[in-house]
Amino acid sequence: MPKTASLRPRPSVAAGPMASLAGLLREWLPRQRWFAGKDRPVTDLGLLSMTELFPGCLHLLVHTGQSGVPAPSGAGPAGDCYQLLLGVRRHLSPRLGRALIGRAEEGPLAGLTVYDALQDPRSAQLLLERLRQPGAAGPLRFEADPSVHVPPGLVPRVLEAEQSNSSLVYGDEFILKVFRRVQPGVNPDLEVPGALAGQGCGRVPAPVAWFRTTHPQEATLGVLQPFLPDASDGWALALQALAAGDEFTVQARELGRATAEVHLALAAAFPAGAHDESVRTAAAMTERLDAAAHCVPALRPYVPRLRTAFGALVACDPGPPAQRIHGDLHLGQVLRAGRDWFVIDFEGEPSRPLAERRSTQSPVRDIAGMLRSFDYAARQRRPWRPEWARRCREAYCAGYAERAGWDPRKKHGLLRAYETDRAVYEVLYEARHRPDWLPVPMAAIERLAVRGG
Repeated sequence: MPKTASLRPRPSVAAGPMASLAGLLREWLPRQRWFAGKDRPVTDLGLLSMTELFPGCLHLLVHTGQSGVPAPSGAGPAGDCYQLLLGVRRHLSPRLGRALIGRAEEGPLAGLTVYDALQDPRSAQLLLERLRQPGAAGPLRFEADPSVHVPPGLVPRVLEAEQSNSSLVYGDEFILKVFRRVQPGVNPDLEVPGALAGQGCGRVPAPVAWFRTTHPQEATLGVLQPFLPDASDGWALALQALAAGDEFTVQARELGRATAEVHLALAAAFPAGAHDESVRTAAAMTERLDAAAHCVPALRPYVPRLRTAFGALVACDPGPPAQRIHGDLHLGQVLRAGRDWFVIDFEGEPSRPLAERRSTQSPVRDIAGMLRSFDYAARQRRPWRPEWARRCREAYCAGYAERAGWDPRKKHGLLRAYETDRAVYEVLYEARHRPDWLPVPMAAIERLAVRGG
């Protein structure tokens, strides 16, 4: 698929329903946690497709545009595509008050109440029935692994912790992730777990069922996977250990081994030819650094020394070959159930183009993301615990080396470059969204710039 592929409105799509919905959605969309363009008005809203999924529930793909928002390099025309499941009723039950979008005043839905159908238990159950019985509904295709039985009547609940997507848990047995921001192509969160299941990798819950659209272009819309009801995510476990004054090195070492196992399975599932991308990678890192420094003045004094980390990437040991990786690995993306670690959420960074998220990259990028996550955990409360983070980092790398056959700590130049790149990303994110947290990545920037690691 060309890099410029995008989901945009087509003249052939009937615009009638948008006469009823456009005004409501322009107000509602920017308030949603999963909407990428918060605090900016939606200036362009177009209907890509609409399907009556079942009576009283409409499935929509809409294209949104916002003035003054440039398209990322290689991402195609500006704007985003979002997946919506809208309920339509004459009157809305009080228990669905949080799901309310508004009352249509004009167009074919005039006089009807519109709401987020994923918040409605009845709609959520009917959606699961679609997945249990594969088939088509207009351009939508519902597919499933025939070897897995999904029982009927599982009680749904919305998982409140989701941000960039929406998730429904069914009877504490399965979890359905509904992708809100949609890009054309196969989503890695379907592609990767499916491929890892074929490798016999038990560290990643395998897809049970999924749905996609064929119009206006092929795109993944949602994935159903087994739910781990007694699991805790790594972030919560790390903070519990810190609050109790406990070490986390045993868990970190085991997590390092689990990460290496997933990387080995990924390399087997997605064979890639060996090639050195260090020059291109260093240039991209430097470009991100310059852009972040332009937006965050506190970063500017460190720029010359940080550039040396990226420059050294070209001269240092290239390390392991590029391969498919997780792409956004941190303590919130791993679950511990019993004595085992599981890795979830292979979607990658949702704001990046899908082609980039599916590309081969150095596994050191994942390792650097986890190392930065230990540092974040250690700085959640004062006094900060940098030594706790250092011991976790050492244990994690040791565990990784035991299983992978190579030690990330011995790839110092490579690890420093990727950790610096991650810290630069964090600086920009915190400056924009959580200014009070800016000292956390800035402490890492100082360490990486002044002491080199």
